[in-house]
Amino acid sequence: MTIKHEVPSYLTQHGIGPWGDYLEQIDRVTPYLGNLARWVETMKRPKRMLIVDVPIERDDGTIAHFEGYRVQHNTSRGPGKGGVRFHQDVTLSEVMALSAWMTVKNAAVNVPYGGAKGGIRVDPKTLSQGELQRMTRRYTSEINIIIGPNKDIPAPDVNTNEQIMAWMMDTYSMNQGSTASGVVTGKPISLGGSLGRREATGRGVFVVGCEAAVKRGLNIHGAKVAVQGFGNVGGIAARLFSEAGAKVVAVQDHISTVVRSSGLDVAALQAHVNETGSVAGFKGGEEISDRAQFWAVDCDILVPAALEQQITVENAPSIRAKIILEGANGPTSPAADDILHEKGVLVVPDVIANAGGVTVSYFEWVQDFSSFFWTEDEINLRLTRIMREAFAAVWQLAEEKKVSLRTAAFIVACTRVLQAREMRGLYP
Repeated sequence: MTIKHEVPSYLTQHGIGPWGDYLEQIDRVTPYLGNLARWVETMKRPKRMLIVDVPIERDDGTIAHFEGYRVQHNTSRGPGKGGVRFHQDVTLSEVMALSAWMTVKNAAVNVPYGGAKGGIRVDPKTLSQGELQRMTRRYTSEINIIIGPNKDIPAPDVNTNEQIMAWMMDTYSMNQGSTASGVVTGKPISLGGSLGRREATGRGVFVVGCEAAVKRGLNIHGAKVAVQGFGNVGGIAARLFSEAGAKVVAVQDHISTVVRSSGLDVAALQAHVNETGSVAGFKGGEEISDRAQFWAVDCDILVPAALEQQITVENAPSIRAKIILEGANGPTSPAADDILHEKGVLVVPDVIANAGGVTVSYFEWVQDFSSFFWTEDEINLRLTRIMREAFAAVWQLAEEKKVSLRTAAFIVACTRVLQAREMRGLYP
């Protein structure tokens, strides 16, 4: 049965978009929630949404305005947690969906956070460093009323990094009158950041990829891997798979696609990207002009690590991978999920596969509160243990219920969130 959702008035401008995919995922898990299903509407309604105007003075003296968002989806299990992205295609629907997936992700790996997300609709490549700083600080001032170390903790996401987090932390601290290092994670080490945080999301993708490969009887050594997105997630995952003996046979970024059936030199490709900003022009592989061909590349493991809504009903039939590791948030539409399931492709959902980042963000937050910092080895060991345990629990439930890993992950997460909601009750 198809459930028709009323489109909220605040989404009519851009359409229901990624939020619609999330709602369909919740509908699919609802029959497995038992008595907690009476609370399921909690998962379909963000707790708080803030839309802000972000005006800045450009370097040439003109005034520019950008639209910013911060959405807190659910805080039943703890403060909101989720990244901030700067991208020209950011919409409210996207930020709502991303905040909701953070709720599910945090609960699925059992870190004590709710879900939140933020963004500004801007192409940061069009800004100077000074303009980028002024925009970041103004945005932070505008959302200052709802963020805080015990309320909502932003982190890096698409087109944001340690420097952006440093500016956000400093702006918030100036408004508070004291240094509040725990207001954001993903900070520079010198400002209370955590060792291992930069690589955490990509490392988590690799860890669960190895676990999934074992379940499917696939040897990582010699396995063929294709990666969409060669940034902080895809690039790190590609490096770790390559170091483990896998062959990275295809990489696609926002500009181009390079392939090599015998395996790309990932270190050389990374050096090329660092120098030029793209995989385009890399001499160590064949460059293909038709972006759609990427999805048909012969590979064992496919890692979509770019943006949401990349695997669709149009390209899912051409995918040849045995395992898909969702390094990005929401890269697969529900309809494409069904096609992949029928093809026998194992999809490790985003809420498990890319949870390494928020897990080490949790470690950073804890270290900031205690002012006691761990070694990188300690952090990587703890990250690996949490990721393996979360994957094992979801795998076991999927086997018991005869459902996909995505549905099993949502069962685990929604149960935890709605149990907390039920125990807390409604106030007033």
